[in-house]
Amino acid sequence: MKQIMAITLSLFFLVHMFHCEKKSETVSDQNIVATNWLVIDDIGPEHEAHHVQHWDKFGKYVRNFNNGINEAILKGIDIVQSHAPDGGKYFTGIHAVPTESPVNYNLKLFCKELIKMPRSSSYCSGATYAAFIEALNILLSRQADRLSPERFEALRMQEPDGGRREDCIKFWGYWNADGFGNHFALCQYATMGEVISPREARPGDFANISWSKGGGHSVIFLGWTVVEGDKKMIYWSSQTGTNGYGDQVISLQRIKSIKIVRLVKPDHVFEFDINSDVDINIPGDTIDWTE
Repeated sequence: MKQIMAITLSLFFLVHMFHCEKKSETVSDQNIVATNWLVIDDIGPEHEAHHVQHWDKFGKYVRNFNNGINEAILKGIDIVQSHAPDGGKYFTGIHAVPTESPVNYNLKLFCKELIKMPRSSSYCSGATYAAFIEALNILLSRQADRLSPERFEALRMQEPDGGRREDCIKFWGYWNADGFGNHFALCQYATMGEVISPREARPGDFANISWSKGGGHSVIFLGWTVVEGDKKMIYWSSQTGTNGYGDQVISLQRIKSIKIVRLVKPDHVFEFDINSDVDINIPGDTIDWTE
């Protein structure tokens, strides 16, 4: 099953090209409310958690947008999901033996291994990072020789001996850190991203959620929706509720704050300063969806 899905995705990506025109922030489609908020009205509690159609289902909202980068991230999600059609299992355990595994396969950037998976499970920041890396493979593979050994090492998810790379150590360490890791890594450490308000969010944007009851979650935004009067967020990540990789639709009442980041300069992967300073004490944004 996994091999069939992977082959299908590979053929699918070969026949689709990215558009590079700018697009208005306002999107009009029969499945959304035509406001700045991307409200998708054909999503409900029965929304399928496990599928490899993120580009097909959500890509239409980012056509001719952000130089095709958000589309590449949606395709990256489908590549990651194809490695675990049923989710693949969610597990965190820093002190477990073997240690936790951020992703359930040996993730590679430009055919170079970033991690040799300790387990066949995943967790949230590993899932979003894998989709980010697969998007870079789609967008920049022809420039692979530009990636310096120092920057490749900064992107690794393990130490050279296979041990866990700790939080706030280089690119992956910031992405994986508690708090708004996507902002730490993309906006500050590597200058590849920019902050997006909840109103402007589009499928393929990265988000860190701070829960009302404590803790957080690293996800990829897919849209907003309303189910029986309850305003909800649609996202993809790895979590217990989907047995690993999968889509979730959750009430905004559960969210204390959020930080949404858009990848806008993927080519900065070739030039970021591996010694960049990062301020982890940044506030989140509230979701003020009152209209």
